[in-house]
Amino acid sequence: MRMLNGIDALDWAALEHAYGPADDIPALLRAAAGPDVAAEVRDEALDELFSSLCHQGSVYSATAAAVPFVARLARDAGPGVRLPLLWLLHGAADGTGPERPRVRRAVAGALPGLLDLAADQDPSVRSAFVRTVAACEEASLPLLPLLRARFDEEDDTGVRADLVTALGLLDVSPDAARARNRALLSAPPEVRRAAAAELLRTAPLPLPADLVEEALDAHEAAPGDDTDHPWPAAHVPLTERLMDDPEAALRAVTRGLPLARELTETWRDREQDVLPWLAAEAADAEDLCGVARVGAALEGGEPAPWLAPHLASEDPAVRVAATHCAVRLRVPGAVGLVLRLMDELPEEARTLGPTPFAGPGLAVTAAVEVFGTAAEPVARRVAEDPCAAWLEALTPFPALAAARVAELVDLLPASAGALAALGGAAGPVAARALRVRAGAGDLAAAAALARVTGETGPALDAVRAAWGDVARRGEAVRVAGGLGPAAAPLLPLLEERLRAPARESRADAAAAIWRVTGRERDTAPVIADQLARAGDVHEPYPGALRALAAMGRLPAAARPAVERCATSPRRVVSGFPCDGTPHPDLEVRRLARALLAVAG
Repeated sequence: MRMLNGIDALDWAALEHAYGPADDIPALLRAAAGPDVAAEVRDEALDELFSSLCHQGSVYSATAAAVPFVARLARDAGPGVRLPLLWLLHGAADGTGPERPRVRRAVAGALPGLLDLAADQDPSVRSAFVRTVAACEEASLPLLPLLRARFDEEDDTGVRADLVTALGLLDVSPDAARARNRALLSAPPEVRRAAAAELLRTAPLPLPADLVEEALDAHEAAPGDDTDHPWPAAHVPLTERLMDDPEAALRAVTRGLPLARELTETWRDREQDVLPWLAAEAADAEDLCGVARVGAALEGGEPAPWLAPHLASEDPAVRVAATHCAVRLRVPGAVGLVLRLMDELPEEARTLGPTPFAGPGLAVTAAVEVFGTAAEPVARRVAEDPCAAWLEALTPFPALAAARVAELVDLLPASAGALAALGGAAGPVAARALRVRAGAGDLAAAAALARVTGETGPALDAVRAAWGDVARRGEAVRVAGGLGPAAAPLLPLLEERLRAPARESRADAAAAIWRVTGRERDTAPVIADQLARAGDVHEPYPGALRALAAMGRLPAAARPAVERCATSPRRVVSGFPCDGTPHPDLEVRRLARALLAVAG
């Protein structure tokens, strides 16, 4: 094939693609566009080319070498092959990795030979060409006059919408682009949606309400989806841009866009706004877990008649999730609903997590967490038949737990925390069982034994034994800190952790050292550093906030981060995945405010 002239002159074996040496690329290109190749062979070759040259968005040295040949095939091959080859060029231009600049230059250099495709009879080909031009970003600026001319001539609304977006990304005359897009707000919905999205992308915050309405009207008439063939990073999808302004996002929710969960995940104090929409959309256990998370931030206490069908569902996971949701929303009678769940679905109430991320027994333990002493009937039911998933419900009711020590001992290691909460009331039977487990290296049992009997030797030994296990070292540090001054023999190990590579590990160690020694001079700065630089890499660390609040100190280095945690209108920590428990950002804000109040 003349389109592949010169292909064998390249040393393909010296080039790399996703799977190694690229010596198979010439045969794949021939199979992709050969005139006598069976359709199934051609399709398989195209799939293999895309997977090899643009694997999961990455591009390689062989990608740049293949681009000129792919472009020639796209220009001269038949209609059935042209479109996938164009999308291969688009994927190359949009790729990532060290070879990206060279690959993008190769695609941009091939575009002038494809200009006829801008007027191809197939709108899908025209659209793919426009998106490939946009994917080259500044390298394709010489083609701007062509795009403007094509916009004037184009009669397909989908391609015109793509041209609107491409011109918005590439146009070097922003005032002219805004004027053009304003004029297009009376165009057909698909074009109007693209024009409004472009105007919103460049508009200052807060977003103009009239423009938001224009965009929502157009989206309602012509919903868009850019996930299959994405635009360059400079493009901001409409729903993403709306999320930059909470009022605009809320307006979108009221207009039917499914952004309620994302709104409360992005912005603080929007739970009351989105609750009706989340409730109306709740269809399964996962949805109900989202409602429960929102409810945990609200005062609640209102009836929720919409929960009734879920509470009567034949799906046990939905019933468990609905009961948990009623608890978090503090629905009147929620404690009774938990008792009914324990009676009617005892096994499911113990073992089912409403989602893969939610722990079992959540509705029962949440009832005690939310309602406190008013949930004593639930705790009594747990005491009658304790199980590992429900043990947290007994911690606030030591008298109930003390009467079931034998059963709690049988539930070790899960019951170590419940026994520790009893202190000396746990009795000699529990002490013996904890001593045995501590001797076997169980850190939780060793910590519980120290609280039950005051014996710290087994805990010191368990920490030393666990220190060499990287997976257990974090727990060992926390146990050492929990022992307080009794952990003084462990100080050499803890101080060694002040030189750990990870800031989280250093902050944990510093907090433990402070609890053991009371030293602030060399520990508070380490913890402050964890907060001061958290935003550069990851989320703020609640443990660091707790430690500084307990110290009553706020080093200057940490103050900006703490003030941001306390006052930001946006979430500063992610709540993914949602397991129905309160959003972790709530605790971060509470801790930050407490620290500011203590430190003055």
